[in-house]
Amino acid sequence: MKTSLLEAVLEAKSARQPVVRLCWLAGGEERLLTGEALEGSATGLEENLAEAVALAIRSDRAVLVETADGPVFVHPINPSIRLAIVGAVHIAQRLAGMAIDLGYEVTVIDPRRGFLTEARFPGVMLNHAWPDAALEAFAPDARSAVVTLSHDAKIDEPALEVALRSSAFYIGALGSRRTQERRRDRLRAAGLSEAELAKIHGPVGLDLGAKSPAEIALSIAAEMTATLRAPR
Repeated sequence: MKTSLLEAVLEAKSARQPVVRLCWLAGGEERLLTGEALEGSATGLEENLAEAVALAIRSDRAVLVETADGPVFVHPINPSIRLAIVGAVHIAQRLAGMAIDLGYEVTVIDPRRGFLTEARFPGVMLNHAWPDAALEAFAPDARSAVVTLSHDAKIDEPALEVALRSSAFYIGALGSRRTQERRRDRLRAAGLSEAELAKIHGPVGLDLGAKSPAEIALSIAAEMTATLRAPR
């Protein structure tokens, strides 16, 4: 890779922006797609190559595609995927471990220091700040998921207010359907739009009939994965 291309990749990585490197194997020509150039028809590429770019970004996997100019190697360079869990409960312990295994950088947020300890959450970032401040610092982006699990409105809802105004690809909130409706009413009163409220996955997780903390964590991890990999 040429120095200029490598510098562009490092700059995009620092800004947590996706990059796709294209290499035309017949002649060795290279091209980087960044920013707006990754948005659909804005790539200026033939249709099957543009589709391969979208697939590579979504799947985090390189692909080889045949084009009118010969085979092209499509190499996605995505920002890391991150998960912020609000509420240091038993489900959070299970979910944190699963998320690490799935490749997420995990942060657990809870101002209650007795709940949020290194002993209960080994290997993850711990943040004892109030959830809205903690989420502002976390800065959710398109490669970030946020899950609120405390079941305490004064902890979960400040975090949701921040998350719903972000580009996080997944926002989940624990609670029954009645709890979800009451929560939405309060968030609506706080100024959240219907489009923003529609981003909440609640009750959180796929409907697997989950009962135990481990099963609920599995349902959340599965829904996060489905959302991350879904065509957009």
